[in-house]
Amino acid sequence: MLLDPDSSALAQRASEIGESADSLANGVRLTEARLRELSGTCDIQVYRYGMLPTWRVIRTDSIMFVGAFDAGWEGHESATYKVMETPHGPLYRGFRRMTEAIISSAERTV
Repeated sequence: MLLDPDSSALAQRASEIGESADSLANGVRLTEARLRELSGTCDIQVYRYGMLPTWRVIRTDSIMFVGAFDAGWEGHESATYKVMETPHGPLYRGFRRMTEAIISSAERTV
């Protein structure tokens, strides 16, 4: 999931990290284009969402890597935690549910 480059949330996020909205939007579009190139060689799905990001979630099958977005730093500067699916693990289930809810109202672009 990528932040919609045309959303008001992107402009707010750009302001939080001291970047211009145009620069951040172009970075999102470039990322989307590079991921589109991968779609010919692997199963990948890319979605655009329009809400202010809180969590940075990278999901691969039953493992997620989770970090946080906050004003003043980019998501990749946040500590990242490996969250695995376990029989009674609430974190994995919570992040999975949140991700699925965002996808249900997002626009698939790849």
